[in-house]
Amino acid sequence: TSRSVLLLLLSLSLSLSLSLSLSLCVSPSLAGKSDGYCSRILRAQSNRKEVNNEFRLRVEGDPESYQPGSTYRVLLTASSPSYFRGFTIIAQREGAEGDRDEDYIGNFQIIDEEETQFMTNCPPAVTESTPRRHTSIQVFWTAPRSGSGCVLLKASIVQKRIIYFQDEGSLTKRMCEKDTTEKPLLDCCACGTAKYRVTFYGNWSEKIHPKDYPRRANHWSAIIGASHSKSYVLWEYGGLASDGVKQVAELGSPVKMEEEIRQKGDDVLTVIKMKAQWPAWQPLNVRAAPSAEFSVDRTRHIMSFLTMLGPSPDWNVGLSAEDLCTKECGWAQKVVQDLIPWDAGTDSGVTYESPNKPTVPQEKIRPLTSLDHPQSPFYDPEGGAITPVARVVVERIARKGEQCNIVPDNVDDIVADIAQEEKEEDDTPETCIYSNWSPWSACSSATCEKGKRMRQRMLKAQLDLSVPCPHTQDFEPCMGPGCSDEDASTCMLSEWITWSPCSASCGIGSRSRERYVKQFPDDGSVCTLPTEETETCVVNEECSPSSCLVTEWGEWDVCSATCGLGMKRRERLVKMPPTDGSICGAEVLEVEKCMMPECHTIPCMLTPWSDWSDCSVTCGKGLRTRQRKLTSPVELGDCTEELEQVEKCMLPECPIDCVMSEWTEWSECNKSCGKGHTIRTRMVKLEPQFGGDSCTETIQRKKCKIRKCNRGQANSDEKKRRKEQREKRRSKTSRVDATSEHPGCKMRPWSSWTDCTKLCGGGIQERLMTVKQRFKTAQLSSCKDRKEIRACNVHPC
Repeated sequence: TSRSVLLLLLSLSLSLSLSLSLSLCVSPSLAGKSDGYCSRILRAQSNRKEVNNEFRLRVEGDPESYQPGSTYRVLLTASSPSYFRGFTIIAQREGAEGDRDEDYIGNFQIIDEEETQFMTNCPPAVTESTPRRHTSIQVFWTAPRSGSGCVLLKASIVQKRIIYFQDEGSLTKRMCEKDTTEKPLLDCCACGTAKYRVTFYGNWSEKIHPKDYPRRANHWSAIIGASHSKSYVLWEYGGLASDGVKQVAELGSPVKMEEEIRQKGDDVLTVIKMKAQWPAWQPLNVRAAPSAEFSVDRTRHIMSFLTMLGPSPDWNVGLSAEDLCTKECGWAQKVVQDLIPWDAGTDSGVTYESPNKPTVPQEKIRPLTSLDHPQSPFYDPEGGAITPVARVVVERIARKGEQCNIVPDNVDDIVADIAQEEKEEDDTPETCIYSNWSPWSACSSATCEKGKRMRQRMLKAQLDLSVPCPHTQDFEPCMGPGCSDEDASTCMLSEWITWSPCSASCGIGSRSRERYVKQFPDDGSVCTLPTEETETCVVNEECSPSSCLVTEWGEWDVCSATCGLGMKRRERLVKMPPTDGSICGAEVLEVEKCMMPECHTIPCMLTPWSDWSDCSVTCGKGLRTRQRKLTSPVELGDCTEELEQVEKCMLPECPIDCVMSEWTEWSECNKSCGKGHTIRTRMVKLEPQFGGDSCTETIQRKKCKIRKCNRGQANSDEKKRRKEQREKRRSKTSRVDATSEHPGCKMRPWSSWTDCTKLCGGGIQERLMTVKQRFKTAQLSSCKDRKEIRACNVHPC
């Protein structure tokens, strides 16, 4: 009978004294075998068929199919004023009887331990933690591996009576595996343009991904992407990472990627950029999720982006070639995707902070899996799905130009598109005091066509007569009645505001909540739906003088064991002691068991890495090392994990001293008589760097004296004559010497002197005499080219 089944379900819900959930996510397979108990529940509840619309089981986003390994939010809701006290949710393979563990596919994950738990004798099923009034609950469900077929998500409800499991209806959701065969991108047939906002919600945190979580340096790099044509590919699974993708993946730098995107010219419509996030996760009430706006048109209707998970070897998340053009020749209204990390194929590291280890040759881009490597932070020996690290939401915010899709998405969407531009910010001067706006009037159109509606406000005071006050009427476009399947008398209400505090400090009291009318019915009728709701509440049921008030329970501590069975605890505080002075009897400490992965499945239990050693050199390039130790017993098997790592290190460059050439020969005396000087020079071959020794002098002088000069003007002409004779003799001698000094050779005349190497301060010039002909009797060592050097421009600068 229904009464006996009701008692059965309630006893099941109350019999679970030990929570089986492990932090956020628990694999039902850890809880034990169902021993056919699940099938007995199904058989007990499947003998009735009834139609019920008060309760609904749905999957967030209402997908028609599931992606293997992806995680979905499952919601069970009751429409007001209905509620439910108990429930059971299962995920059963379509066509299965439910008498084997294999008949239940996918894994549920508990979100709120106070609301939900796994059923004691049927681990694949989720039920209530305590039987009390519920209007909605939610759990996560991770889809099974590929090839699992279709699944039926079913719910049963316990209220004053039982609403049984059904094969169809509002408490059953059927989903089949998504067809992942590659489909070529089709040409877009949409008209006009559309504007979208993309919002990135990072979900990579120590609470959800605790293994080796990098507490100090966790972040998302700057997001880079574009709206583009189908002929351009930013990145894709099975493809090779470009230089731009590699720089994002390994360094978190979007510069090269942006350069690649902009070089594509007309293939790109909008470059999408968002700032980096440090740290990777913060509550949304502390920091807003990063977002950016972009546009699409008929030829550039694809959207792609990526961001690095940092620190990591080359791990990223992102969307690749998301088509926003629909087959109905319209623009997609909303896209929501949970993201798991992927490997760019350019670095072979396996942990967040692995040293650089380039992958040679480069491998193809691929999604990470939970079986990649035992040291991976996403490793799961059971091969379960990786919990998403982020979610991206792409929402259409405007459409421009003539649209050619025949069927609109909804009436609100049409109204949004009527407005040519977004509303300007309120520019009301502070000197103008107005009343609040009245509700919107009915639409001026009596049929399902575009019209206008109006609202008004009153000018209560004008504090400065020299400053004009803006209008007191406001108009906006609207659609007339008859466009919606709903009755025109339907009014739009806001969500319920949070419940007020209980009116009693202990015992039974009351609390209330409110909502407000967002839009009155288009036909001008009165809104009849309630805007206030009241219910009873219980605070510390015992109200005797010996009772005390306590706070909510705190978070559970970390499990005391790293593998196998351990313990965890949580505490709460006494807010108000008993008024009679007695000791508070309420429990303030709670302890329960916790189960970590079995110890024998971890052959390598290692200590954390030590700090990096000092660099092996005091300047320039060197090496540094770090170590860890094996702590697991030898009996568990051989451990092949590395116990020492070496990486390059760079300290400030070593000093480089100045390097100079050898001194030249001393030059001829600069005077033909009397006192003069001669010089020699040398050149700087290498300038000093990084604090090395500086260069010394490059020119030296010394005095010289040939003979005394004759006095008087009469000797001047004689001096010139003698000088010319010396030059003639020297020229003649040099030609003779050219032959005499090089027996067996015929030499070319001396070349002209080269330009001086310096304009002042002492430079050098040189000239060459080369071999023109070598006779057979010539010796190789005596017949060779000659070179002469002399000083020049010796005057100070």
